[in-house]
Amino acid sequence: MASSASNWFLFAWLAISLCAVAFADYTESKEFVLTLDYSNFSDTVAKHDFIVVEFYAPWCGHCKKLAPEYEKAASVLSSHDPPVVLAKVDANEESNKELASEHEIKGFPTLKIFRKGGKIVQEYKGPREAEGIVSYLKKQSGPASTEIKSAEDATNLIGEKSIVVVGVFPKFSGEEYENFTALTEKLRSDYEFGHTLDAKLLPRGESSVSGPVIRLFKPFDELFNDFQDFHVDALEKFVEESSIPLVTVFNNDPNNHPYVIKFFNNDNAKVMLFINFSNEISESFKSNYRDVAEQFKGEGISFLLGDLEASQGAFQYFGLKEDQVPLIIVQTTDGEKYLKANVEPDHIASWIKEYKAGNVLPYRKSEPIPQDNSEPVKVVVADTLQDMVFNSGKNVLLEFYAPWCGHCKKLAPILDEVALSYESDADVVIAKFDGTANDIPSDSFDVKGYPTVYFRSSSGKTMQYEGDRTKEDIIDFIEKNRDRAAATTTTQEEHKDEL
Repeated sequence: MASSASNWFLFAWLAISLCAVAFADYTESKEFVLTLDYSNFSDTVAKHDFIVVEFYAPWCGHCKKLAPEYEKAASVLSSHDPPVVLAKVDANEESNKELASEHEIKGFPTLKIFRKGGKIVQEYKGPREAEGIVSYLKKQSGPASTEIKSAEDATNLIGEKSIVVVGVFPKFSGEEYENFTALTEKLRSDYEFGHTLDAKLLPRGESSVSGPVIRLFKPFDELFNDFQDFHVDALEKFVEESSIPLVTVFNNDPNNHPYVIKFFNNDNAKVMLFINFSNEISESFKSNYRDVAEQFKGEGISFLLGDLEASQGAFQYFGLKEDQVPLIIVQTTDGEKYLKANVEPDHIASWIKEYKAGNVLPYRKSEPIPQDNSEPVKVVVADTLQDMVFNSGKNVLLEFYAPWCGHCKKLAPILDEVALSYESDADVVIAKFDGTANDIPSDSFDVKGYPTVYFRSSSGKTMQYEGDRTKEDIIDFIEKNRDRAAATTTTQEEHKDEL
């Protein structure tokens, strides 16, 4: 299955300044990226306090694009004091697949940072061009937190567009400081950290505090938050929750993309309002929507405001249409969705209350019901799944596919042959379901990639087909697991054999 389409949010391009001579010295004659495999991976990682590993596949276009940038970065970082080692593993190689599975590699390329001999493993979340890789890894390989000794230090660290977490302490020792240090090591790939003995140096917040206190600076809402519970779990929860805006803005501004990722990754129910930001009434929507978010703050709901121009991917995912804008869609933690199209600014609060009270019916993404469904392999859509599969009283082999999937295209003619074999058997149906255009009920089918094939017998037994994708094996599986009607004992294929 292809890696998530939202991955591009993770790679904001950073403007940095590096000595041009460093890159001019790079030549392809020497390889600076170490090649690892299952036989030397553990020993190599164990020898390094800090090493970066790219898991790649030779056929992956993104991997091919990254390769020269990664090598350039490795050449520069080899001269860093201390040197920063970059390595790579061919995760597509059969002998390395167990290694890739161990490190939960689900897409290519995936880069991971291994610290302290592999005791700490973190996702690489930096740029993917040489200069950006170098800048990011220099910061990652240095101290996790920067000491703020002057107002200039504070200004350099605490910008206007990022989240920075600063610990204020009376001394750099003791349990609180140690717990803060543990937090910085754990979250250093996600946030900038600083520590100081003097709160007067900081640009915002009470300047008379002597600590210990954590002050989180952010470019939205109240601009900073203070926190004084120094248990590591509490600190982590505070940082994660405080770094999500009351209303996340989804538009073309790359500065907002990290917050969009956080929005979709959190465990709350998600309320999304999509409007046209250029419309003159948009300010009224924004104001009313923020009031609603304030009203439901702390109730396990996160709010996002999406610009129509930037939200085409979301529209495709949810099966929405532009003529439904302004619209609200709610996605719950169990995958249910609720929709209100052409909503008015003054109706947002009342509709959310109706949803919270359980008075709104779920929305289901579905293709139109086909008017002609006479092909051997029947088309099932979300709106016909109940009738054609669950309540049909038939034995149904159902393929979940994606139109772009090469393996699905290869399987299609085989399923056609299977369907023709059962053409005169009214108790067996061969069907297909476009998983990209219809909502899949996750409580009934576990679809993590395409194609995924399930079989549901006429008595309601559901099982996934994991055999070989040949006509003979699929028919054999159906025959072993089907429920037979009294009058049906042979398939069309068997009738042909008797003749």
